[in-house]
Amino acid sequence: MRLGFKIGARFLKSNIGQTILIILGISIGVSVQIFIGSLIQGLQKSLVDKTIGNASQITVTADAADKKINNYDEIIKLIQSADKDITTIAPVSDHPVFLDREEDAASLLLRGFDLTSADEIYDLKKQLVEGSMPEGRNEVILGTDIKDKYDLHTGEDISVITPEKELVTLTIKGFYDLKVKSINTTWAITNLETSQEIYKEDGKITSVEIQVKDSAVFSADIIGNSISTALQGRHVTITNWKEQNEQLLSGLKGQSISSYMIQIFVLISVVLGIASVLAISVLQKSKQIGILKAMGMKNRMACYVFLSQGIILGGFGAAFGIVLGLGLSYGFSTFALNPDGTPIVALYLNKGFISISVLVALLSSVAASLLPAVKSAKLNPVDNIRNN
Repeated sequence: MRLGFKIGARFLKSNIGQTILIILGISIGVSVQIFIGSLIQGLQKSLVDKTIGNASQITVTADAADKKINNYDEIIKLIQSADKDITTIAPVSDHPVFLDREEDAASLLLRGFDLTSADEIYDLKKQLVEGSMPEGRNEVILGTDIKDKYDLHTGEDISVITPEKELVTLTIKGFYDLKVKSINTTWAITNLETSQEIYKEDGKITSVEIQVKDSAVFSADIIGNSISTALQGRHVTITNWKEQNEQLLSGLKGQSISSYMIQIFVLISVVLGIASVLAISVLQKSKQIGILKAMGMKNRMACYVFLSQGIILGGFGAAFGIVLGLGLSYGFSTFALNPDGTPIVALYLNKGFISISVLVALLSSVAASLLPAVKSAKLNPVDNIRNN
């Protein structure tokens, strides 16, 4: 086999221009695979992060008549034990209130969080544009849209009216911007104790919001089923982000399919190119093969000469393709920018995907050399020497 590898390498060196062209073709094919794959995966990751990265991925709500969850500490323990991919569990007490402004009242959702776990989900501290997080009772943070609409300021007291027509005074500790207008105009975020105290619901919550590991985001429905099993008989309803974002999932699947189709056609073109060039090489080197066979080289060794060429071409093509593909990905993320200077699609490199692309390129190169290899094994040494 070592001899066959040396002969194959010598054949490639004898026509260096042709060899470079083949390697270039493989490199372009691999680079396109890496670039398109990384681009689509980066776009999908960006879409998922923006949609559910800072949001509840699985939500547990009460289906009882009063829509309240009792003994939530026990519920949280059961959720924690349901699946190892669960990372964050945040109890929530949600209630509607009216912002009491003489000129223009507004409907708000008073969201009482365990602020430590809520920050892990919504990244609240980083989203603060002014002030600080609530620390004591009756302190809230509001969205920037509410701030602008009513000309509110940090430290200002506001009055809200509950559905029971009770007037409650809250102190504004700061303002956040979660980049979603519907949230910025409606959420009044406070701590869990404040919300429970206002509505006299100590020990009760309205929901539990859950996040999972990044690697398990698309398994949210399966994890939700595990939670449902753990909470069987507790009169709760479990929903997940996949149920609520069917159109997004459909779009992601369409992107993936189009990416696979592009990569398959690129791969087919590379395989056909290698196979055709090596087939011609068999004809060009038929005299040399005939002489080697006359000297005792077996058919299996003749096959290995061309298989080794496929391995060499695939190896060099894949190596250069990685460099070119990474360069294209880096260039796109560097120069294709939004007006604010951020990349349109952030650079995303999946080592597993790159490794698979390289492996596929190598296997394709070897597969493309099979037909020429078999053809070389069938050559008759006497006829080859006589005809050449």
